[in-house]
Amino acid sequence: MSDEILVNVTPQETRVAIVENGLLQEVYIERNNRRGLVGNIYKGRIKRVLPGMQAAFVDLNLERTAFLHESDIDWPETLDEDGRPIPVDITRKIREGQEILVQVIKDPLGSKGARLTTHIAIPSRYLVYLPGGSGHSISQKIEDPEERQRLKDLLEEVCEGRDAPGGFIIRTAAEGADREALRSDRAFLERVWASTLADDSAAPHLVREAMPLVVRVLRDLPEAEIQKIRIDSRETCQMVLHFVETFIPELVSRIEHYPGERPIFDLYSVEDEINKALGKRVELKSGGHLCIDQTEAMTTIDVNTGTYVGQRNLEETIFKTNLEAAQAIARQLRLRNLGGIIIIDFIDMKEAEHREKVIRALEQGMSKDRARHHICSVSPLGLVEMTRERTRESLGHVLCEPCTCCSGQGIVKTTETICYEIFRELLRESRQFDVEQYLVLASQDVVDRLLGEESASIAELEAFIGHPINLQAEPLYAQDQFDVVPM
Repeated sequence: MSDEILVNVTPQETRVAIVENGLLQEVYIERNNRRGLVGNIYKGRIKRVLPGMQAAFVDLNLERTAFLHESDIDWPETLDEDGRPIPVDITRKIREGQEILVQVIKDPLGSKGARLTTHIAIPSRYLVYLPGGSGHSISQKIEDPEERQRLKDLLEEVCEGRDAPGGFIIRTAAEGADREALRSDRAFLERVWASTLADDSAAPHLVREAMPLVVRVLRDLPEAEIQKIRIDSRETCQMVLHFVETFIPELVSRIEHYPGERPIFDLYSVEDEINKALGKRVELKSGGHLCIDQTEAMTTIDVNTGTYVGQRNLEETIFKTNLEAAQAIARQLRLRNLGGIIIIDFIDMKEAEHREKVIRALEQGMSKDRARHHICSVSPLGLVEMTRERTRESLGHVLCEPCTCCSGQGIVKTTETICYEIFRELLRESRQFDVEQYLVLASQDVVDRLLGEESASIAELEAFIGHPINLQAEPLYAQDQFDVVPM
């Protein structure tokens, strides 16, 4: 895999694009006035405990209170006779008004506040420190048994005789790391935790902020996959260089400042790809297309053959379209950062072998995705159900907002429908008020219809209610917005 990372920095926001073989695969956007919260450590105050939900709301001095579930609260485990954990009521663990040290594990999404845990995890390049944990574990993505054992032995050595509590997780990036790299990471993480505990500010208070976006991306990507890192800000480039010199020296030679006059996101058409990712329709090279609809409950993806007619028969045409769609869907999920429940409606295939190959193609495409996901087989209705981990806002939610005309529905009432609503409102008003005339304020398109196709209806209504009706176009009114004013 050949990855290139492009970093665009302005005073207002930072954008990071991950390009694989010349094609945009992922994009991260962090705005200075609305930075992501995942990884931040807060001293919060319990605002409300909900025993019925076994959860609590925590005040972090943010726009919305955050959510803490009982299962995310660190508590000594008690086992029954069969060795199963005994549930503990949340009211025994926390109380209203209590100060509590928490970490954000999910950013606020839609109307929901941030999700919290008291199981603090502090990541570095090769290790994750769990101050409340015990023992050590290793990333499942390191598959070589000999390498796994080597890293476990090294970690035991560098942790021998240490006084600090807690345990460590060896990250995927540690593959090939030596003893000194692990020892340095361990010492750094323990210093970070000591300074966190030393903060005696009153709650609610931000104790430790997560690393800047660019640093987090470099920290989490295996350096073997990164071919080049181009940054268009000299100041940010220096900051990144300082970080990689300390933690990822292998990347120093791959970082370069991009001074070009052409915007950095115009390389590989990144800007165009971002704009395309905000639309519902995704064109396939064969002539087919995807239709992606994102709702609060789930994301649905419909596959269509479009103009692709194939060369052999209908079943072969459908199979080839679905194969191409599977690869495109995997990329779109990463690019748009779509999470939660995802329903894919592939074109119906008669042959079981074709269905299996399409599922395998989807799994292969998703294998590059670092977000946890699960794909089910084709259901009796011909649908593929899958889930993808959601820890931050999707690209559409970051860059867009609901349409002021349709409130995010994607449709607006026709001018004909609005005219009939106006007629009903005039009748309603005429029965309640005794006035000389009525003034109707509406959009220009609605007024044009009232004066044209509906002019006879207006005349009939004036005769029926016995009062003149005046029309006035309001340029700032949406198509479905109107007012009837008695005068």
